[in-house]
This record gives sequence, structure tokens and C-alpha cells, in this order.
Amino acid sequence: MNYSPQNVLTARARLGEGTLWHPDEQLLYWVDIYNHRVHQFNPATGEDSFFDVGEVVGCIAPAGKNRLIMAQRHRIAFLDTINGQVTPILDIENNPDIRFNDGKCDRVGRFWFNSMSSEDEPLGSLYRYDRNASLQVMETGLTVANGLGWSPDNKTFYLTDSPLQTIYAYDFDAESGSICDRRVLIDLKAESFFPDGMAVDKDGCIWSAMWDGWCIIQFDPNGKEMMRVTMPVQRPTCCTFGDEDLGTLYITTASVGLSELEIQKSFYSGDLFSLQTNTSGLPANHFQS
Repeated sequence: MNYSPQNVLTARARLGEGTLWHPDEQLLYWVDIYNHRVHQFNPATGEDSFFDVGEVVGCIAPAGKNRLIMAQRHRIAFLDTINGQVTPILDIENNPDIRFNDGKCDRVGRFWFNSMSSEDEPLGSLYRYDRNASLQVMETGLTVANGLGWSPDNKTFYLTDSPLQTIYAYDFDAESGSICDRRVLIDLKAESFFPDGMAVDKDGCIWSAMWDGWCIIQFDPNGKEMMRVTMPVQRPTCCTFGDEDLGTLYITTASVGLSELEIQKSFYSGDLFSLQTNTSGLPANHFQS
């Protein structure tokens, strides 16, 4: 199959991230972190709108009818997707050098999200917010904690640490929501780029966006590289499978931090792309309150 990314939205985002295909609405949600926006994109019409949520927003997940749960700079909150109202849930961090970053819900409906240090210090953590409104710290000592996901059999949890150029695998117990036995699944230290957001397909392959890598890389369940898809932009950031058959990979990108010369070489930085694949992804899970 000839993998050719298509530019589907001239977004010019500063830091596009947090891709989410909403299974009920058949819409793509994504965030522009530094512009404080949660976007809603309709592939059928090409229309895109956004909600200004008032501060940094790193990730989102479905949380019932017309509602998302999101991790903002130092808190988690609900967003009403009809009127844009933000309802805070819990303030967590107060360190100005820390902000929340990537996140998803597991199949039981628990919201997993992580944090990153602006100084690339090991101050980041992984959190799990449960249906009973309890918060659990699942991992510490991370730098820029990033892309996460689960294997199709629900027995393995994946977590990215971008500056370390590493994607970890953990044993995952779905009933208790526990993780253990962290090991390096993918080591990219020989490369000049950094793994960012990820998606897992129905066969257990990991698709990881490579910051400063001009590409998306597909890895098999054992962490072996299968394919590189060249992107027309320097900084792909996040990806998710969408459309009715979950066979289209949607990819956000970033323009933040690029020099004028780099922007000239990567003119479409910040735009939204799609990629037709020969596989399909796993449906997004809803937060269960």
C-alpha cells in the first residue's frame, strides 16, 4: 500500500496534540495546547471549530454525552461540547515547571494522564483518575511523559518518555488497574528524533509520531520497526485511528519552536493530516463517572 499523508485542515496550530476519534459523534477532536483550544473536526464536511478552554490543555477523552474529560496545566476538568463550559474536577499540580500532557481512558473507564517537566528533569508522573473520584499515582521519575496506550488483549500498557527516546511496556491488570514490570520496548537513542503521541492498531502494532523526525513509525508488538511513513512536516505530534472503519490515521503537527528557515522547509507545520492504512485502530474508551 502506498502510504501518502493528506493535508485535511490548514490549522497552523502552535502545538497540535491530543487526537481523539469520538466513536458516537464520528468527529475528530484534537487540541492546540498553547492556544488553549479543543478543536472539533468533521472529516465529512471539512469543517473545524474550537472551544477556548482558558488555559493549556494537553489531552481529552470522551466522558458521556456531549462531554469530554481533559487534563489542563495543573488540573483535570470536564468540557461541555455544546456550550464550551469548563467544569473543574480536581487541582493536582502546583509546580510551575510541570504541566499535564498526554492521556487516554482504559476500557474500564479510568482516565490515565501524565505530566512533563519543562526543564527535562525527572519530575513527571503518570496518574490514574478512577470512577470513584480517587486519584492514583502510577509512576514517577519521568521527564516528558508522553504517548500511552494498551494492547488489544488488554494485558500490556505502553508509555513514552520523549527525551529518553524510549517507549516502555508494562504488564497491565485490567481489573485492578495496576501496572508492573516496566521494560524498554522501543529504544530510539540511535536516532536524532523523539517519540511523541501514539496509537495502537487491532493487531497490536504501535504507530508513534516522531517529533523532529519528519515521520510516523509503525512498530510490531515486540517493538521491531515495520515501516516509516514520511511526513511533509518536521514535527508530527500525535495520532489516532478514525472514520467509521477506524482505518484512517489522523495526525496532528506542531509549528512551535521552529525557526523561520525550518518553517520554510516545513511549510505545513501545525496542520492536520490523514493517512489511509490497511489496518484499523481500537475505539476510544469513555470515562465512566
